[in-house]
Amino acid sequence: MPADHAGPLGNSKIPGRTDRHRLNRGGDRQANRALHTIVLVRMRHEPRTRDYGARRTLEGLKTKDIFRCLKRFVVRETYRHLTSACMSSPTTTSQLDDP
Repeated sequence: MPADHAGPLGNSKIPGRTDRHRLNRGGDRQANRALHTIVLVRMRHEPRTRDYGARRTLEGLKTKDIFRCLKRFVVRETYRHLTSACMSSPTTTSQLDDP
């Protein structure tokens, strides 16, 4: 049985934590590093993100959990930009045929 399908119903619990489940243990390390770098830079330089981090810290979240939330936000934001760029400039077959 592969590691990413372990556990009941395809979920695997994170050791020591009962409030979250991993969706997939695999993934793209370069993409994850890029996301981490983006969040790190935003936490240091962007006032909105710093305010969010301070607010979530007061709510009792640890830095690791705050980074996880911010990474998910960055992924959603990036996906929206990529899909809107694809929708706004459709490619026709004649553009693909020309060298």
